[in-house]
Amino acid sequence: MATTAEKATSCCINTKPAAPLRREAAAAAAVAASDAGVVEEWRTVPARDQLNGQQRQRAAIASLIHPVDPIPEASATASTKGIQIMTRAQSRHPLDPLSAAEISVAVATVRAAGATPELRDSMRFIEVVLLEPDKNVVALADAYFFPPFQPSLLPKAKGGPVIPSKLPPRRAKLVVYNKRSNETSVWVVVLTEVHAATRGGHHRGKVVSSQVVPDVQPPMDAVEYAECEAVVKDYPPFREAMKKRGIEDMDLVMVDAWCAGYHSEADAPTRRLAKPLIFCRTESDCPMENGYARPVEGMSILVDMQNMVVIEFEDRKLVPLPPADPLRNYTPGDTRGGVDRSDVKPLQIVQHEGPSFRVNGYFVEWQKWNFRIGFTPREGLVIYSVAYIDGSRGRRSVAHRLSFVEMVVPYGDPNDPHYRKNAFDAGEDGLGKNAHSLKKGCDCLGYIKYFDAHFTNFTGGVETIENCVCLHEEDNGILWKHHDWRTGMAEVRRSRRLTVSFICTVANYEYGFFWHFYQDGKIEAEVKLTGILSLGALQPGEFRKYGTTIAPGLYAPVHQHFFVARMDMAVDCKPFEPFNQVVEVNVKVEEPGKDNVHNNAFYAEDELLRSELEAMRDCDPFTGRHWIIRNTRTVNRTGQLTGYKLVPGSNCLPLAGADAKFLRRAAFLKHNLWVTSYARDEMYPGGEFPNQNPRVGEGLATWVKQNRSLEETDIVLWYVFGIIHIPRLEDWPVMPVERIGFMLQPHGFFNCSPAVDVPPSASDLDLKDHGVVAKPVQNGILAKL
Repeated sequence: MATTAEKATSCCINTKPAAPLRREAAAAAAVAASDAGVVEEWRTVPARDQLNGQQRQRAAIASLIHPVDPIPEASATASTKGIQIMTRAQSRHPLDPLSAAEISVAVATVRAAGATPELRDSMRFIEVVLLEPDKNVVALADAYFFPPFQPSLLPKAKGGPVIPSKLPPRRAKLVVYNKRSNETSVWVVVLTEVHAATRGGHHRGKVVSSQVVPDVQPPMDAVEYAECEAVVKDYPPFREAMKKRGIEDMDLVMVDAWCAGYHSEADAPTRRLAKPLIFCRTESDCPMENGYARPVEGMSILVDMQNMVVIEFEDRKLVPLPPADPLRNYTPGDTRGGVDRSDVKPLQIVQHEGPSFRVNGYFVEWQKWNFRIGFTPREGLVIYSVAYIDGSRGRRSVAHRLSFVEMVVPYGDPNDPHYRKNAFDAGEDGLGKNAHSLKKGCDCLGYIKYFDAHFTNFTGGVETIENCVCLHEEDNGILWKHHDWRTGMAEVRRSRRLTVSFICTVANYEYGFFWHFYQDGKIEAEVKLTGILSLGALQPGEFRKYGTTIAPGLYAPVHQHFFVARMDMAVDCKPFEPFNQVVEVNVKVEEPGKDNVHNNAFYAEDELLRSELEAMRDCDPFTGRHWIIRNTRTVNRTGQLTGYKLVPGSNCLPLAGADAKFLRRAAFLKHNLWVTSYARDEMYPGGEFPNQNPRVGEGLATWVKQNRSLEETDIVLWYVFGIIHIPRLEDWPVMPVERIGFMLQPHGFFNCSPAVDVPPSASDLDLKDHGVVAKPVQNGILAKL
């Protein structure tokens, strides 16, 4: 993810391929091995097993740094005497997404490590992503290498602060699929001198670990989808079946290659499988003819994606194609056979003095917020190092890492093929890899800062999505207001928010993922759902209760959309301070009696979630249930622990039965909230590889069985939120945006409202300057007084 595309050359690195490990440990072992190898190069102080948690953090920091003479706290303009850095920091922050050059170097390094030409030729690159460093490395970078230079992030040491001479090199993690052997491997590459590649020199990547992960299938790739469509269209029995349905022009046919999931041993990951859904466009002059308006049903297709051949085909039942719906298209005006509105006037957002935010690379400052932007092929947008500048209290951390790590869309129709539609859009496809370019005036308005994203394609080349992430300010109505009826005077402030977003398309649906930062300290996570319904065909006169009839012969099955937000919290914590806990708050009604003689009493009661098994919780709107992440060592002016609370929005749980096949892979959907103690390799709630995963409850549901203590630790929240979609006619032909999300809200974090210092808007000041607002209003009540 960057603003320019860079190219890298390759050289040969040969290492012997590693033997397969047990699947449960292989991926974690690859990363752990790379950690040991890289950190060893920088170790100066050995760690001791008997150290407690805080001492371990300090020892880890010390292992990466060398002491120097005491120095004053650094700033962007401070003297650097005794510090082996310059005020112009290193070019790549440890959390910056991989550049195009780094991706090229990582791919070339892994490919060159192949022992034979056949092995190198069979490599397919599913994912090349930054292997994020330990939190202490990030603290070192933010303290002394990158503005605004915050030495307070590190623990104080006797004799003055300690600083590094340089940071460890950046590392890349690669998921590689061997098309010849059907094996998946995880590689870690150290990127030592990537800058040389941009000048035409040789790369200096180094493989530090490589492990084959048995019994898994990695996510599918867009190249595979395109090849699958071509193979199915060219399959003679399929062409014959389409001819029976009156279709001979294969250019009208759409083949959406859905992952097979796991329903029985036949779906085991020993084969790489897809079960496509078929649609057919209507011949027309529309530039974006809606092919999803004509689903093709009655046939079953199974494709071997490794060898790219159709291995099973059955034309079970001749279901007629739905007739062409005259309301199927959504392009402008007469291109869809309609007329657009004529009374929509232009709405322009103008900021003559520019935006209020400042951007330095991927570091963003706005109002009192600051954070870093990242992007991965699987999650898409990632927000790092979220902090609030709180006057004399300085920088106060809120979270280390925020992202959407998985989404699942189960359908509620038991008929074929809909019962198999249970897409894991992040783990099976990749939200980031399916992101698309945002355009000014359409997806975003106002003064916009865009960020590009770089990915590897299936064969190892680098592709760039321009304008992938959008950063801009939005007006958000009233922030606060009060009118004093005695004086007739009023104070009002308008709210604005900073929005960071991206949008992805997964087959027929679009999903917009948004993080909003507010002036009153709130953070909102929002998902916007739009796109086209996934439809089914009906026989003449047929009715199905498991969906909504949209048009003659056409219906939309009921389904649910679930999203999982992973929040690595750090409320008022520095990187070496695991001082957070979570309490659940419920409103209780006081029993009638001497304490409630008027029968009106209720109160909020909180309960500490002491362990991971206790912290599997569900929403309860009847008790106003919410959860507060508290710092166990910091208090506000009333003596209460400072905190941030997770406020649920609308939500639901899976409506499928407990034995539903997709819940084997999605056990994390069974609760709205999970809380774990931070572990580096626990990133995805369904495990690293959910595609065709035969194991029950892998991931979050298994991790919590360790039942680690949560009373004072490094807290990770997993919030699962969903929506029940009962389609409407108004959702056709393209669905108006449906919104769902939640809020992170300060709870005792500040001593008063942090928004009280927001100044009046310019228009209010202009009125006051002209004596319009300052004059009291003599209304009827005042006249009586």
